[in-house]
Amino acid sequence: MTDNKLKKRVISAILTLQSKGYQIVIVHGGGPFIEKALSNAKIVSEFIDGHRKTSTEALEHIEMVLKGQVNGSIVSIINGLGHRAVGLSGKDGGFVTAEKRIYQRVTAEKSEELDLGQVGDVLEIDTNLIHLLLQNEYIPVVTCLAMDKEGNEYNINADMFAGELAGALKVKDYIILTDVDGLRMDKDDPSSLIAELSVGEIKKLVDQKVIQGGMLPKIESCAKALAKGASAAQIINGIKPEQISWLSQSLAVGTTIKL
Repeated sequence: MTDNKLKKRVISAILTLQSKGYQIVIVHGGGPFIEKALSNAKIVSEFIDGHRKTSTEALEHIEMVLKGQVNGSIVSIINGLGHRAVGLSGKDGGFVTAEKRIYQRVTAEKSEELDLGQVGDVLEIDTNLIHLLLQNEYIPVVTCLAMDKEGNEYNINADMFAGELAGALKVKDYIILTDVDGLRMDKDDPSSLIAELSVGEIKKLVDQKVIQGGMLPKIESCAKALAKGASAAQIINGIKPEQISWLSQSLAVGTTIKL
């Protein structure tokens, strides 16, 4: 989504689904844009076992990027193409309630809780606002910020935020766009694509290091969406926008995760 021409092609493909009768909800993060903004602000991120610790100062910049830059850009493109989009975060209408994430580090010697700062998880979702927008033919474009019950603000992993929302909405299809065709048995071999995967197989593939890196939260979010009410979950290649169009034709594409 850092390539503006590709971004417009991806969004155009998503809009063809709406014209075929689908109600669309878009959820996004903004990793590359956040990295650049924090670098420009000379804020150095601390990482704990690969998890970014987010300070209050960093969160201010993250919110500006997610809401002002990334969300605003997607909304502008959709509206410019003749559809109607509304930009949101979980804070709007308080429709997503967060809770602080405490990272549990477990080693052979001990188990300890580590504070990641303003990093949260989804606690509750009230879907009324999203349903209201969908009923009036708006496309909600949602970024992954929310507050807890005391008003503290948190940044939430976009994949996990999306999976939680997909489950709460009990969607027909939960689709994750990434930059590969789906999960591969060998990450370097495009021909080793795993077309279908059951939730029960996930742990084994994690142990075998088949599911690793950025694919871990994507697979986990699919499992969460399915467990909470989504009917189907797929990971497809967003660099190939035609794959989005294939979804309405029931063609085999990407990796499908099932219960």
